Amino acid sequence: MTAATQMPRVEECVVASCAYNHTGDCHAFAITIGSPDHAHCHTFVQLPLRAGVAELTAQVGACQRADCRHNEQLECHAPAIRVGPDNDLADCITYDER
Repeated sequence: MTAATQMPRVEECVVASCAYNHTGDCHAFAITIGSPDHAHCHTFVQLPLRAGVAELTAQVGACQRADCRHNEQLECHAPAIRVGPDNDLADCITYDER
């Protein structure tokens, strides 16, 4: 099992419309990545307020994209990830198909 201190951080999020985005960084405790068809950020919430914990930078809690080269047993092993617009409003840009 991966310890919380070893989980990859969300290095950058350029999806300004997400409530967890505070000036380019994500303040959700952890995010979930993955859909059957692309690497969507399932933690994305489009609201006009700022949410999350200001003192924290989000980490990847789970990744459902088993076909990503960074994924081992549904855990992300990238050093860090970036989130931005791709197939929809918020996707893992670090996703790299095996």
